Amino acid sequence: MTAEARRVDDDWAAIVYDLDGTLVDLAVDWNEVTAAAVAAFADRGIDADGGLWDLLERANRVDLRGRIEEVICEHEREGARDSSRLALADGLAGESRPVGVCSLNCEEACRIALEKHGLDPYVDAVVGRRSVGRHKPHPEPLLTTVERLGATPETTMFVGDTDRDAITAERAGTGFVYVRDLID
Repeated sequence: MTAEARRVDDDWAAIVYDLDGTLVDLAVDWNEVTAAAVAAFADRGIDADGGLWDLLERANRVDLRGRIEEVICEHEREGARDSSRLALADGLAGESRPVGVCSLNCEEACRIALEKHGLDPYVDAVVGRRSVGRHKPHPEPLLTTVERLGATPETTMFVGDTDRDAITAERAGTGFVYVRDLID
């Protein structure tokens, strides 16, 4: 049985979607990405462990941010090329409101996935992890997406799949709904 998605309530003037797990499923082995990030630290003689996003933050302190970003983006771009479309993406073509994507993935991967699935004509703004100075759960990427849509936080609904997305929306002052609550 194929999942069907419900439309975001018409009371919202704009909609911003997370990408991975919301509109598409990126074919990324995050354990492999983490191992590659740890290897990049090891190449510099630095022992590292922990989660991927912790490693990315730690990379700032040891002048490895650019290298770790590229490791992650390389996997994300490849995962975007092999991604699968999710049910919520089917409603984008019929959407009359401004639509944006705000993702923890790099913008390049977002654009590859949107193009692969024919969604790029329906998305007015894309903000990824490296598009602005901070990444989710900081509100800057979501607020930048809202601004690029010509909307306000109070009139924008953010749709995501993680608690990080919910925290981002709360900090930005937008509405929020989990994708799971829109899928039948």
